[in-house]
Amino acid sequence: MSELVTALGLVLVLEGVLYALVPGGMKSIMRSALETPDQTLRATGLIVAVIGVFLVWIIRG
Repeated sequence: MSELVTALGLVLVLEGVLYALVPGGMKSIMRSALETPDQTLRATGLIVAVIGVFLVWIIRG
């Protein structure tokens, strides 16, 4: 369970750093996401999730 909390903490750190360093870029990414079709966002999210699971599997293996 502590590993899950650590992973979530790292996600928050990375997002926070991005918003702090390039707020304009993050706004641009959000606008782009709003204009992207739902199906494309779903497919991209699934691909990224699979890559994440694969990375964790490799590291923990």
